[in-house]
Amino acid sequence: MSAINPKNIIVCTAISMLFLGTGCLQNIANSNFSSSNSVSAKQIQSESDGVVALKEVFDSSVEKIPTLSAVGYAVVSSQPGRTDAQKRLMAIRSARMAAMRELAEQIHGIQVDSNTTVIDLMVQNDTFRAVVKGIIRGAKTVRINPTGVDTYETVLEIDKDMMLMMLRNARRT
Repeated sequence: MSAINPKNIIVCTAISMLFLGTGCLQNIANSNFSSSNSVSAKQIQSESDGVVALKEVFDSSVEKIPTLSAVGYAVVSSQPGRTDAQKRLMAIRSARMAAMRELAEQIHGIQVDSNTTVIDLMVQNDTFRAVVKGIIRGAKTVRINPTGVDTYETVLEIDKDMMLMMLRNARRT
C-alpha cells in the first residue's frame, strides 16, 4: 500500500483551499477599498459622539447642574483711551469679555487646531489656534475689583436656575 493515495491528496487539497478561501473572505469583508469609507466612518463617529453628548445634557438632572463661574483680567495701561478714566472703563469691559469667553468655553467647549513642523528631528515651527464659539445668556456680574495698580478682575457666574431655564429651552427645540 502506497503512502500517497490520490484520494487523500484530493481531500487534503480541498480542506486547505476551504481554509484559505475562508480567510480571504474575512479579510475582504473587513477591509476598506476606498478612502471615502474611512472619512465617512470618522464623520459618523464624530456625529454620534455629538448626539451622545447632547443626550447627556438633555438627560441631566437638576442636582447635576452646577453654578458656573469665570474670572477675567485686563490691564488698564494697555487699553485705548484719552484719559485714565476711559482706560479704566475699557479695562473693566475687557475683563468682562475675557470672563464671558471663559464661560463660553465651559459651556460649549473649545476647538484647538495645531501644526508642528519637524526638520532633522528638530521642531522648526509649532503653532496653536484655539476658537471658542457660543452664546452666553443670563451671566451675572459677581464683582469687579482692581487687582494691583494696573489690573482689573471681573467675576461672572451663571446660576443653576439660569442653566435649568436654558436646558428647558433646548429641550423644546
